[in-house]
Amino acid sequence: MDTAYRERPELTRAGEQRKAARRRVRARLGKRSRTAWKGLLLPAVLLVIWEVAGTAGQISPTVLPTPRVIIRELAMLAQSGELLLHLRVSLWRAALGFLLGGALGFLFGLAAGFSRLTEKRLDPSLQMLRTIPHLAITPLFILWFGFGELSKVLLIALGAFFPLYVNTFLGIRSVDARLMEVARVLEYDTRSRIVKLVVPSALPNVLLGIRLSLGAAWLGLVVAEMMGSSAGVGYLIMDARYFSITSLVFAGIIIFAVAGKLTDSLVKLLENRLLRWRDSYQGEEGPEADSPPKRAGGQGSGASARKL
Repeated sequence: MDTAYRERPELTRAGEQRKAARRRVRARLGKRSRTAWKGLLLPAVLLVIWEVAGTAGQISPTVLPTPRVIIRELAMLAQSGELLLHLRVSLWRAALGFLLGGALGFLFGLAAGFSRLTEKRLDPSLQMLRTIPHLAITPLFILWFGFGELSKVLLIALGAFFPLYVNTFLGIRSVDARLMEVARVLEYDTRSRIVKLVVPSALPNVLLGIRLSLGAAWLGLVVAEMMGSSAGVGYLIMDARYFSITSLVFAGIIIFAVAGKLTDSLVKLLENRLLRWRDSYQGEEGPEADSPPKRAGGQGSGASARKL
């Protein structure tokens, strides 16, 4: 009896901790759902105005079809199997181009970030190439590689290369020089300096570069599929333009928008998980503006110093 009595407070504390954890999870989910609803409010209002104006005949259906007609077009694409066919081709091209261009951009960014000599030799030429628009290079890619898949993948890779290159370079160069000096004093080898200092400091920039590279890959995909393709969402849009099917053009644009948003959200989710340690300002929320600013994680740059 005495033993059971002594254990009872511990069981009570454990139960209270579980209840508190459940309350925190429910509060977090409720906050996320409220944020999602706030983000959907403006698009919903615009869609209602658009639908009402189109139904009332204030907008020509050839110029701007109503959302209901566009949704019907998407449903027809899904039922016929064309949506899956074109989307699969576009996803495959975008993935190949992003992996190729992103990997090269990351490697070149590492080389230029760690070596001043490599930066002086590579960076001026790469920055000059970065300013050339996709549409200006497209004729050259057609002349060099033809209308096949290679030219499309390389054009997408070119767009995905530069955001990751620039952000990887900036991430490495943003490492606090004083922390590097402390690491040298403590006789850290090169591997330890990279793992404990460079990677945590450069990771936010690298993840931002991945998000920007994904966006550039989708932009490059549109250009690539409009230069002589027989499948893909970009081809679907061009084909609809030739036949003046405006609702199908809008359907293709929505497919690109949804696919791009989903890929960006996946990277953002990864970013939130990998950067929990950041001690960064998160903005203020309406009535709570007078409260202390919320932070992204438990530890910031001081964590890197304490690791040393």
